Amino acid sequence: MFRHERPQQGRYRQFYQIDVEALGFAGPDIDIELIAMTARLWKQLGLTRVQLKLNSLGTPQSRSVYREQLVTYFTQHAAALDADSQRRLGGNPLRILDSKNPAMQAVISGAPVLAAEFLDAESRDHFDALCATLAAMNIPYVVDPRLVRGLDYYSRTVFEWVTDALGSQNAICSGGRYDGLITQLGGEPTPAIGFAMGVERVVALLRQTGQNFDNPGADVYVVASGERATRAGLALVETLRDELPAVRFEMNQGGGNFKAQFRRADRSGARLALILGDDELERGAAALKPLRQDAQQGECALAELSARIPAILNTL
Repeated sequence: MFRHERPQQGRYRQFYQIDVEALGFAGPDIDIELIAMTARLWKQLGLTRVQLKLNSLGTPQSRSVYREQLVTYFTQHAAALDADSQRRLGGNPLRILDSKNPAMQAVISGAPVLAAEFLDAESRDHFDALCATLAAMNIPYVVDPRLVRGLDYYSRTVFEWVTDALGSQNAICSGGRYDGLITQLGGEPTPAIGFAMGVERVVALLRQTGQNFDNPGADVYVVASGERATRAGLALVETLRDELPAVRFEMNQGGGNFKAQFRRADRSGARLALILGDDELERGAAALKPLRQDAQQGECALAELSARIPAILNTL
């Protein structure tokens, strides 16, 4: 994606996002599923300096009173608003609450909050069910009434994962319901929820953990000599990948003689080379050569490769 405005610290002109969307589910169960998915991702990546913030926006109709209160409040403090907030006051006053301008934080802190009394009963029940289930799942969260979205198609659940490890640009994953979007685009009313995760920010957090995420490379590098052997090798590798999902295979690409292919095999980090040529194919066999030890090359019937390869790798 590309950002139009001038990038701030921690942001890039060109950036990448992981997006997840779920359409057609109206209940809080899908909200919980997406939040739990992100919580499990942080756990698997070993990221601990993250916090989940939640809020409910209700429906556009139910929060209209809140919008009026915001307009009244910020109009009374118009002299303290920057140019962006002045512009938003007439269109999307909720977006003023998102301002990161340090000079604006005092006036924002005094603004009315989106409290439960502004929500319709169905939205309150939806949010209560969400919070109760997250608590039962041992997923910690903080209800943040300042967490809003400025666009009218957002409704009910909004959530954000933040960190204290990246300075002022602290959001690493933002999500929420946008039940009104498809209708605004001309479609049938369709409940929807999704989130976007900033890849660069997640990578920045991973670097701070000191973990090693280097590519582990291949276990077996497949060397093939000749067009017939190359085609047979491609089919054979796919079969072996199905039979040995824990073994990483890399097939030589771009042709080359044996010397060039073995150089690539060495750079791949593989411990074992599987060698195919026309002579081996005629015999229904392949050669197996250890690459990191001074050991003899051997031959194995193609039908026995899925048994022999793990056994040889266990000795290397």
